[in-house]
Amino acid sequence: MDKISRFPDKRKLQNNYEKHAEARRRITRELEIRIEEALKPLPSHVLVKARHKDFQSYHRKYLKLLRQKQETAGGPVKITDLIGIRVVCPFIEELSLVEDALKKNFDVIEVERKGSDHTFREFGYQSIHLLITIPAGITEKYGNADCDAAEIQIRTILQDAWAEVEHEIVYKAEFNPFDEPMKRKLAAVNASLALADTIFQEIRSYQRQLNGELEKRRGSFYKMVEDFTDARIFAGESPSGPLQEAGLAAPIDIAGKSIDDLLLLALSAHNNSRFPEAVSLYSRILEMDPNPGITSLIYKHRGMANFARSQYHDAIGDFTKAMELDGQSYKAAYYRGIVRSVLQQYEAAIEDFTLSLDIHPYQSFCHFRRAQAYYHIGDYPEALADCETSLSLWPGSPAKVSVEKFRALVLSKLKM
Repeated sequence: MDKISRFPDKRKLQNNYEKHAEARRRITRELEIRIEEALKPLPSHVLVKARHKDFQSYHRKYLKLLRQKQETAGGPVKITDLIGIRVVCPFIEELSLVEDALKKNFDVIEVERKGSDHTFREFGYQSIHLLITIPAGITEKYGNADCDAAEIQIRTILQDAWAEVEHEIVYKAEFNPFDEPMKRKLAAVNASLALADTIFQEIRSYQRQLNGELEKRRGSFYKMVEDFTDARIFAGESPSGPLQEAGLAAPIDIAGKSIDDLLLLALSAHNNSRFPEAVSLYSRILEMDPNPGITSLIYKHRGMANFARSQYHDAIGDFTKAMELDGQSYKAAYYRGIVRSVLQQYEAAIEDFTLSLDIHPYQSFCHFRRAQAYYHIGDYPEALADCETSLSLWPGSPAKVSVEKFRALVLSKLKM
C-alpha cells in the first residue's frame, strides 16, 4: 500500500457526510421531541438539548479513531455520536430517574459512566452516557443518515457547566509538564462543583422532608377544625373533642442542633400527636432568637400545637404574637379566628377572618369559616354571601360537599 492510500480522502468524506446532513438534522429533532415526551412524567423539569456534529468535529474524531484502529489493528472506523442529545437535570437524584425513563422508552446499546473512576486528585467531568438505537419509526421516515445510533448524555447543571468549560480549556489544548499548578486549580474547581451538587441535593431532600411534615400538620389541623366547627352546626352531630396526645417520646438531645434540625423534630412530634414535646421544641427555637420572619412562623406552629392540645388561650397568644411580628400573616389571623370560633367568640372570630381576608381575599376556607361564624350570630345573608364566594373561589375544593350542605342550611333559615 503506498503512503497516500493510507490516508482518507477528506473531500470524499465531506461529500458523504453532507449528503446525509438534512436527514441527520431531522432525525435529531425527532429524537429530541421523543426524549422530551419520555421525560415529561418526571417530577422536576429537565432540559433536553440536541445537536449533530458539524463536519470539522466529525473529521477530527474520524482521524483520532482511525489512528486508534491502526494501532490496535482494529476494524473500520465507527462514530456513534454523530447525533447527540444532552439531558441536563437540576439535582443529582434526577440522573437515575432520567436513565431509567430512557431505558424504558429506547433500546439502549450500552451505558458508560464517565468520571466515576477519577480519584480525588484528578479532574474531569462526570456524566452518564447512553448509546441508543435510533427507533425504527424514525429511520424508516428519514433513512439511517449514515448512522443507526445516537448518544444521550445525562448530567446535572453543574456537571454540564464543568463539561463546557473543560472542553474549551482542556480538550482543545495539550497540557505540558509545566501545567501542574493549573491542573491542581482545575481539580479544586471540579471538586467544588461536585460538593455544590451534593449540598444542593441535601438541601432539596431536607426541603422535601420538611414540606411533607408541614403537609401532614396542615391536614391534621384542618381535620380538627372540621370536627369542632362543622359538628356544631349540623343537627344530630356533636364535636369529637380534642385529639388524644400520644405518649411522650424519650427526651431528645438537642445540643448543637440547628434551627432547621429542631423545626423538623418539632414538626415530626406535632404530626405524631406528641404536642407537649412539639411545644417544647418550638419554644427552644424561639429561645435561639431567630429573625422576626422565622420567629413569626414558629409562633404560628406553636399556636397550632397548643390548639391541638386544647390550650386555646395559649394558642390565641401565639397567633397574636405571630401577627405582631408579621403584619401580613393572614394564616395567623385565620387560625386565631378558628380558635375563637371554637370558644364560641363569634364576633371576634369574624374580625379575625375579615382581617385575614383583607390581607389575602382569595381564601375559600376563610370565607367558609366566616360564613359559619355569621350563621352562629344569626346573620344569614352574610353567611350565604360567604358561602357563595367560597364555592366560586374553589369549585373543585375537597370541602365542596360541606360548603354546599351548609349553604342549603342557610337557605332554609332564609326560607328561600
